[in-house]
Amino acid sequence: MNSQTKAHDSIEHHTISLLVDNEPGVLARVAGLFSGRGFNIESLCVAKTMDPDVSRITIVTVGDARIQEQINKQLRKLVNVVKVTDFSDSDCVEREMALVKVQSDAAHRAEVLRIADIFRCKVVDVSPNDYTIEVTGNRGKIEALID
Repeated sequence: MNSQTKAHDSIEHHTISLLVDNEPGVLARVAGLFSGRGFNIESLCVAKTMDPDVSRITIVTVGDARIQEQINKQLRKLVNVVKVTDFSDSDCVEREMALVKVQSDAAHRAEVLRIADIFRCKVVDVSPNDYTIEVTGNRGKIEALID
């Protein structure tokens, strides 16, 4: 195992859930915290909660344990952040959704539909030369479909 592989093994995806005040500019401040410190956001989802004054921001980021601890501490310091929950060490259900556009000539269209059916995908758009397929599942399923 080379040093690049070892370094990559210690880097993990982390899912963080934030409860924040539902006010203009809060998302920009959270995203600015990441970009200002050189951290990358892999995935981002924002929605209101049952309380219209509070929104939930779900972020997936990548880093080792030290970086993750630093991110969580910085997030807790933001004024509009009510609560930070890190799901990295918890059992949780994670689902991703991807829209994949597949170009296909007439001879291969049935094969594309067969593969979409195997992966339980939904065809959301059809044109003469391609399909747009919606796939939902874990990261492995989505990567397998794309491969």
